[in-house]
Amino acid sequence: MKPTPEHNERMAKMTFASVYPLYLTKVEKKGRTKEELHQIIRWLTGFTDKKLQELIDKKTTFETFFKEANLNPNAHLITGMICGYRIEEIENPLTQKVRYLDKLVDELAKGKKMEKILRVA
Repeated sequence: MKPTPEHNERMAKMTFASVYPLYLTKVEKKGRTKEELHQIIRWLTGFTDKKLQELIDKKTTFETFFKEANLNPNAHLITGMICGYRIEEIENPLTQKVRYLDKLVDELAKGKKMEKILRVA
């Protein structure tokens, strides 16, 4: 499945603040913690907890969120299916980054070990 231009635009305009509570609920329902969620977000983006809270408070779009991020050099190791899309085949860079984050949250909720989620060799 290939994301449409409309889908990519919708992803860019979506706010991180609107999705964050969903991520948190998803991981906590599965017995994981807010700290673990923040750990994977920090790993992917390079944001501190303080910066993350600022972005939530400002209702930052994913477009701005990832423009300000310092993407982890190992992010390309995040592969597989998420929401019907094969991550490594997504052509739009922003949509791919959002799906990287979705995949990490998914792996956390599924109980994967942190070393595996953070792609530690």
